[in-house]
Amino acid sequence: MSNDPLTGRCLCGSIAFELGGDVNPAVVCHCKQCRQWGGHAWASVGGGVKNLVFSKGEDKLKWYESSDFARRGFCSECGSSLFWQAHKLDDHKDHIAIAAGCIDELGDNHISKHIFCAHKGDYYEIGEDGVPQLDTH
Repeated sequence: MSNDPLTGRCLCGSIAFELGGDVNPAVVCHCKQCRQWGGHAWASVGGGVKNLVFSKGEDKLKWYESSDFARRGFCSECGSSLFWQAHKLDDHKDHIAIAAGCIDELGDNHISKHIFCAHKGDYYEIGEDGVPQLDTH
């Protein structure tokens, strides 16, 4: 994968950012919270919180505490789902997941696995794309 930072933004462009450093491969989550929040399975790439830099609109970013340990970030202007962070878990708080759909170009970063497949919606099937399909994470 390229070492160039990934750039991204929300739908309306009020929030813009880049993620440098090591970026984890894309993951698709099929859990109920991700489906409710994103409208379907939620694909994301991950990296270090310290490597996430806002070039515009950090003040437009709002957080929703979606569980006892995680929060979800979104644009207060257009509502775009942008981030997921397990900020209350010591072994994960320095990591952030970024919605793959808001990244400008993912390059050679492709889906590496599907997670929480046992919780997928009953309205779709997960296609055979050659990557692991895990019932948890």
